[in-house]
Amino acid sequence: MRTIKLKHIRNLAAAGVGALMLAACTKDFERINTDPYGLSEEDLKADFRLIGEPFRQIQTNIYAVSPGWVMQVQQNLQGDIWSGYMGVPGPFGNGGNNNSTYNLIDGWNEVMWGCAYGSYAPAPNVAVMPVASTINRLAGEEFKDFKAWMLILKVLVMHRVSDVYGPIVYTKYGKPNPDKSVDYDAQKDAYYAFFEDLNTAIGTLTPLASSPLKPFERFDLVYDGTYKAWLRFANSLRLRLAIRIAKADPAKAKTEGEAALAHPAGLLELPADDAAVDISPTPNPYNTYTNSYNDIRMGAPMESLLTGYNDPRIGKYFVPATAVPGGVYKGVRTGIALPDKIYADYSRLADMPGRMQLMTAAEVWFLKAEAALRGWAGAGNAKNNYEKGVQTSFAQHGAGDAAAYLANSTSKAAPYTDTKNAGNNVPAGNPYLSTITIRWEEGDAFERKLERIITQKWIAMFPDGQEAWSEFRRTGYPKLFPVVVNNSGGKIPTATFIRRVNFSQTEYATNPKGVEKAVTLLGGPDNGGTRLWWDKP
Repeated sequence: MRTIKLKHIRNLAAAGVGALMLAACTKDFERINTDPYGLSEEDLKADFRLIGEPFRQIQTNIYAVSPGWVMQVQQNLQGDIWSGYMGVPGPFGNGGNNNSTYNLIDGWNEVMWGCAYGSYAPAPNVAVMPVASTINRLAGEEFKDFKAWMLILKVLVMHRVSDVYGPIVYTKYGKPNPDKSVDYDAQKDAYYAFFEDLNTAIGTLTPLASSPLKPFERFDLVYDGTYKAWLRFANSLRLRLAIRIAKADPAKAKTEGEAALAHPAGLLELPADDAAVDISPTPNPYNTYTNSYNDIRMGAPMESLLTGYNDPRIGKYFVPATAVPGGVYKGVRTGIALPDKIYADYSRLADMPGRMQLMTAAEVWFLKAEAALRGWAGAGNAKNNYEKGVQTSFAQHGAGDAAAYLANSTSKAAPYTDTKNAGNNVPAGNPYLSTITIRWEEGDAFERKLERIITQKWIAMFPDGQEAWSEFRRTGYPKLFPVVVNNSGGKIPTATFIRRVNFSQTEYATNPKGVEKAVTLLGGPDNGGTRLWWDKP
């Protein structure tokens, strides 16, 4: 397995663009917008399985868990390391001159795009956009609940794609221009479409919330087909996206956020409400990356915050390093010189269950805390929501009673010491070392309250580095450590960190006019230094 994984990763790094991609989503819209299952409307009416089975495949492709190396380049070597959650212990691909040091490898970075559009194997029967298009076209009124479910999944997948690249093909999917090019939506337009689709789905599922029927049950790997659970998730996702655009579009954010907060079905509240995909019997990819692949370790910012706070969740997330005796946890700083795998004896990830996290109730409490801070109706009290977020995270991980932790008004992030290379240290007083404490302080200014909320939210969302990276870009919190080695050639300023990923090279090859227009929607060059629409300084 290790040999196979390395072969694919190296090929992606070396071949970059066309050699390993099957075909860009925009190259052959007639094919990928034709039912990939050969279904007719009559077929769909005959058996729920024919319409339901694609949902199973899409859920396991949100994180492309099999084969494991696909998720490794889809998320682990992007958001997971850029968020500060994790770090690579050795040079890995391209001699260490790769994503970790801001030399973005095209063959790695276009896999997320391909997994969403069906241009990357296995496709298109696990890719959300072609399958959603098929189901929307074929499923009649009697399958409106399945269509609503598909809209929720589509928004969940595609907001993550947009949060990596910016403009995406969404409302114009399957609508080629006369010259065969396909236009992208500006990120603002994509987000507005996300809200519209969520509103449609919520409107469909609301009258079904109390129904005992569970037609999704055989195909639902998250909530066993329960309508109300998916309705609460849709409301929570709507609140996440509203908070995401709060700086870029305050009025729209408030409207959408307040709609989510006011819905009678409510939001995720308890650990039992957490959304996670059951991938069993497939091994959790994170276990593979940290153990059999030996490719991932604890991130240095995680060490700094969790040890500084004496946070009991540290043992739920990581295992002590073998490099230092006495049960010490050690993290690797992203973006450092790695002559060999010298950090292999730093902290591995703790064993993770056979479920892939999509959203937790703890995250939702922190969303409500920020909504309250911003004065949104129905959000409640910021302090209460913040404390509830910490308590819910502790309960989720079986980390004990959070009362003493929440009362701590003195602990701060610990200075970071690299036992292999002192040049990577982050000493006390360094401007990149957080000074935020745990206890809620009502007298603090807005920005310090926001930092406190996001820092605890960042801790609670582990291991979803994609979402953590997005929140860091949006808010600047928690404080992370910049790269020491920057191989971007000046495209990504070290002090401002990486902001996005460039568009898929397969798209450049097969939809050049579409990408050319998309670049004009960015407001900057197509590289990792350009901020997304919602990413305001």
